Amino acid sequence: MYDFQPDASLARPELYRQLVQAAAALTEGESDGVANMANVAALMGEYLPRINWAGFYRVIDGDLVLGPFIGRPACIRIASGQGVCGTAAATGRTQLVDDVHAFPGHIACDAASESEIVVPIIRDGAVIAVIDIDSPEKARFDEDDAAGIEALAALLSNRI
Repeated sequence: MYDFQPDASLARPELYRQLVQAAAALTEGESDGVANMANVAALMGEYLPRINWAGFYRVIDGDLVLGPFIGRPACIRIASGQGVCGTAAATGRTQLVDDVHAFPGHIACDAASESEIVVPIIRDGAVIAVIDIDSPEKARFDEDDAAGIEALAALLSNRI
């Protein structure tokens, strides 16, 4: 049994350090990528305050296909280059969106979402998946969130 006790009062860099440490412990030695994504999605749901969706989209045959997540049901397939997730996958760059309604081509899976961060997971120079996190608050995510989720993506690049 794993018993991680996130403390939402911590500064974000420390909160993310602990999240990455917990993810490392949960995924160490496990070769099943889906199982690892499922546990990390659950961790993100526990560790990250003020979010309404957190999970993964996997690159399959050039498109993004829904992976493990926490939150309301989501879009199953997203074309590369479409929406926030598809843009992150196509560019290989983190997308930090303060207002999803102002993002050209935003794909609304959950009407409650107001802001979003999407971080690509890169292995051997290719995007293999993205981490997608939504919040019901505008401008919920900042550079500390980007750095923390990018550290998580780097850890997972060889574990999913």
